[in-house]
Order: sequence, then structure tokens, then C-alpha cells
Amino acid sequence: MQAFILAAGLGTRLRPMTDHIPKALVEVQGQPLLKIAIDNLIRQGVTRIVVNVHHFADMVCQYLQQQQWDVPIFISNEREELLDTGGGLKKAEPFFSADEPILIHNVDILSRLNISELHSKHVDSMTLATLVVGKRETSRYLLFDAQGQLTGWKNKHTGESKWVQSPIQNYQELAFDGIALIEPQLLGLLPPPTGPYPIIPAYLKIARNHRINYFELNSKDWLDVGKPQTLSQAQLWKLS
Repeated sequence: MQAFILAAGLGTRLRPMTDHIPKALVEVQGQPLLKIAIDNLIRQGVTRIVVNVHHFADMVCQYLQQQQWDVPIFISNEREELLDTGGGLKKAEPFFSADEPILIHNVDILSRLNISELHSKHVDSMTLATLVVGKRETSRYLLFDAQGQLTGWKNKHTGESKWVQSPIQNYQELAFDGIALIEPQLLGLLPPPTGPYPIIPAYLKIARNHRINYFELNSKDWLDVGKPQTLSQAQLWKLS
């Protein structure tokens, strides 16, 4: 399996800390978030990793070059323009093998996700993408029908919603965990990275003709450390 770590973000929720260092190098229990993510992926069998960079890109690249890793790590350069998740994934396309699924992972997410279990469900369901989700309170939800197929997206605060086809009455609301497993063929369905674009609208469009399912992770096994209050909680997180 190969992986894409999203490490290019500005880390605005962690300011003023990220006025001086990239979010990817913010430390939890003395270790940069980027190292925690890479170590976890390698420990669970990932053999090729791509990391995108933008904010303090040179610092991230220097850190990666100074470490000894057991797998090859490639840099997808977004120095000129931050491309958001969708554009960043498309720009990184040349670094990926066409023969293995790609695990997409936000650098500021800690989880106890069993990647092998995710992969097994992904293969068994014969989906183009499996989105890792949880049952927790948030402002934005992914919507899935009774068969587990992605059918829409909703913002509870603004009332905005987007649908794969037409609105349906019976659906399950689940919060996206910032992790997904995709087949490399999905990359060919993404728009070119001529500018930044988010990945969720792209998933909704792709779901019109392809199966996109979900994998539910217990909310106790997931933590978004991209904000100060949860960064404090992460100091008590069991990292391995």
C-alpha cells in the first residue's frame, strides 16, 4: 500500500505557533506530527509515502531529509500555490504507482485506525474509495444511503447541502475523519490542479458513477490535533 500525507496546510487554527513552524512539525509528546504519521503508516505496512508541502516547505523538506526512513518518501511541491486536498492529490499523481491503493491521511490526525481492516473492507466492497468516518458532533456531515453509498453532504450550521443525485429521505450522517483509501484510478477522474479545490465535492461527483463507501472508526480512536484544545489532549494519547 502507498500513502499520501497532507502536510501543506497553513495551520491557521494553531496560530501563533504556526507563525514560526509548519503544522507538520508541531510536536506531540516530543515528536513532530509528521513523524508520528509516517511511523504509524510504516508500522502498518505502507511501503511508499508522498508528502505535500507549502507552508514552511523548506523546513518540512529538511526534516524529512535529515531522518532515516524505512520506505521511500517523495515530496509533492506546492510552494507556489496551496492546492487544497483535491488539487494537492491530483498534483501528486505522478508519484503514485497505478497498482496499489492509496491511503490519504491528514498530518494533524491521530488515530488508532487498523489499516489492514480498512483495506479488507475496501476490497470486499469493491469500491473506488472508502472514506473513514465517525459518529461525533460536527458542523459538516457526509451522508450515506442504506447500502453505505455516499449520497450527499450537509452543513448543519448554514443549512447548505450537496447531493450526488437528488435528495433522499433516509440517510446516515457521519463525520469525515480526514482519512480515506482510494484506488489509483480515482486520480484520473479528478480535475487538473490548475487551482486549489477541495476533495469532498469531487467525491460527490465521482459517486454518481462509482461506488464510494465508508469505514466507521470509533470516535474514541480518533483525534484532530489541529487546534490548541485538542493538541493539549494529544499529550496523553497512546502513540503506538
